[in-house]
Amino acid sequence: MSKKKAGSIAVPYLVTIFIGIIIVGGGTFFLLRYLGILDGEKKLPEPTPRQITTTSYADNHTILFILDEPEKKKCSTTFMLMRSVPKDKKIVFLGLPTNTIAVIDGTQQSLDASYQSGGASAAVNFTEHLFGITVDRYMKFDSSAFIKLCDILGGVSYPVSADIAGFNGDGSEQYLNAEQIDKLVTYSMFKDGETERAYTVSSVISAMVNQASGMRIADNFDNTFNTIVNMTDTNITAVDYKTHKTAIKNMFERGNSISKFFIMDGSAAYDDFIPSDAFIRDFVETYYSYDESKESEEQSEDE
Repeated sequence: MSKKKAGSIAVPYLVTIFIGIIIVGGGTFFLLRYLGILDGEKKLPEPTPRQITTTSYADNHTILFILDEPEKKKCSTTFMLMRSVPKDKKIVFLGLPTNTIAVIDGTQQSLDASYQSGGASAAVNFTEHLFGITVDRYMKFDSSAFIKLCDILGGVSYPVSADIAGFNGDGSEQYLNAEQIDKLVTYSMFKDGETERAYTVSSVISAMVNQASGMRIADNFDNTFNTIVNMTDTNITAVDYKTHKTAIKNMFERGNSISKFFIMDGSAAYDDFIPSDAFIRDFVETYYSYDESKESEEQSEDE
């Protein structure tokens, strides 16, 4: 039997490889041409640019909350100041004793008397003079609006020490629904009077914010705003909301335990409360003074 030459085997093998290269290469060529890479007619789609929302100290705002329930004749109006700093993911609540007094334009005035004579705008004016700040907006709640807000936030677990019907009263933590929260913050017989009530309203609201789901609040923020703003007397506008809503939603989405509260420091003078100048100075310095140059540097780095 005759042996096949080596060349007779190698030639068909090389031909097979050559044909394979042509098939694969041709397929690749037509694919690239279809995608427009070779002829320039079509290009691979550009990646979707990442949207970057910048939160700055320009988003800071101060709101005076007023709870007025005239049907509860034994309880005075409730006042609470809120300072929001979305860039730092901070919300600060400060209850203002209704009997707080201050000398304004050479005359001694009280917070409650200012409100009773001039309404929410007069209470704002009093607060601005007392702290030397700008109060951007106010929201005045009645019982229904306040209970609705508490329902939206989801109630709170809170230790109640006061001897109030329907509460543990021993300082142990218990869950409070919206109606119970309203009853607690409008209780008129706290041992330390209006000072303790101011502390209670700021601490319970702060706890409620921290215990609520930040993502849930952010996801429902539009509906919440529309509901509450239509139930309250407020000078907050749709433009205000549109300007700050992204920063506020980001604060709730990305923040953790964002809320805190302060106890108004001061001294009693008969039926009046005289706030501490040192406390006011420290409070304003901490939450109203910011290094704008540092913010500019951070923005430059982001760019």
